[in-house]
Amino acid sequence: MSTKQKTTEQPLTASNELDAEMARVSSVDFNKGGGLVPAVMQHHRSGEVLMLGYMDEAALKETINSRWVHFFSRSKNRLWMKGETSGNRLSVQSWSLDCDADALLFKVVPQGPVCHTGTMTCWATESGSTLKRLEQKLQERLADPNPDQSYTAKLAAEGIVRIAQKVGEEGVECALAAVAGSPEQLAGEAADLIYHLLVLLQQRSLQLDDVLAVLEARSA
Repeated sequence: MSTKQKTTEQPLTASNELDAEMARVSSVDFNKGGGLVPAVMQHHRSGEVLMLGYMDEAALKETINSRWVHFFSRSKNRLWMKGETSGNRLSVQSWSLDCDADALLFKVVPQGPVCHTGTMTCWATESGSTLKRLEQKLQERLADPNPDQSYTAKLAAEGIVRIAQKVGEEGVECALAAVAGSPEQLAGEAADLIYHLLVLLQQRSLQLDDVLAVLEARSA
């Protein structure tokens, strides 16, 4: 198999691997796109597609060297680091090259909203997991200063003890549905449990990603 055909994901880890990572840049076919290649950003844990940018050779090398995503801005005609103004940077965990060696895929951990509109992805209304979309909706509801506008805000206003009680109640109802209810009842109770658990996490300044990180560590 030729160098260009290698598509195995390459982790950006110890510094003694930096030279080898830099050497792989020569495998990328920048000529096909006039010096640029598309670079897809994917959430390292959830697998959610976050955004698409373009890299030239300098941007790719700077990304590998710094572990922060850099693009070539076609509008500004220069190299720029994602989040250099907003602070919403993308931490690189690994990257891979497609079969034609003319497109890149990065597994990243976002340091804040990815899209300039303030959403977590540039396809927030069309893609992303249901749980991530629910979490974002909960964040919006909890930020609303008028608790009368939503059940979520009302629940938050009652305090963390009440939210914890609701999680306990929903957990019991979920268990009872599993034993004596129909599959449809179990699905409904499980949905209630997950919803209240997400609210509880928000009130303790935790994200779904924090839970996924624990699960990922346990499965390693």
